[in-house]
Amino acid sequence: MIEGHFIVIEGIDGSGTTTQCVRLADRLTAKGLPVHITREPSDGPIGMLIRQVLTGRVVVPGHHGAHPSSWATMAALFAADRLDHLEAEIVPNLTDGVSILCDRYDYSSVAYQTVSSGGGSEAARWVRELNRRARRPDLALVLDVSPEVAASRRRSRSGSPELYETDAMQAELAAFYSTIDELFPDDRIRHIDANRDIEGVAEAIWAEVAALRGESP
Repeated sequence: MIEGHFIVIEGIDGSGTTTQCVRLADRLTAKGLPVHITREPSDGPIGMLIRQVLTGRVVVPGHHGAHPSSWATMAALFAADRLDHLEAEIVPNLTDGVSILCDRYDYSSVAYQTVSSGGGSEAARWVRELNRRARRPDLALVLDVSPEVAASRRRSRSGSPELYETDAMQAELAAFYSTIDELFPDDRIRHIDANRDIEGVAEAIWAEVAALRGESP
């Protein structure tokens, strides 16, 4: 059986990753293709712990201000969750011919934990090494959005802000994502202008996915 495609959608909070995963899944399903949407942190045991940390229900010592000092602990948790996610959910689906659409992957770990550490290149290298056994996606789509637009979208959500959702940190993350290709030179990364409306972003994403599949948009 031919394996499915492994596609990741990335970006800062408020860039539209979740919305665009659903849009892309609908379009692929309409073509009769088997698709599975997943996310990171995952819904596995480690991922659920991470989500409790992000929402403040569980406190990791050292988290304070714009640059949590326990960034290394968080990086290790994310890496462990990722390997479990791959083994339990992603790889089995791909092997069965199902395409995986993942809302965030190790690009998020490198971006968020590097910025959390203060932005040093040593931290970026360490987080990448921590994830070196993570399977590479067939396509990574980075939704580039201005920090102001993303902040406006976040304010329209219900619920309290999560750990990393400060305007200052999100602005640093937007700048980091704009050059993230340099840290993953062998990956197929495509940037999408996500300042546009939902339909415009979805069409740009579809053009890249069609190219991956060897089809016309």
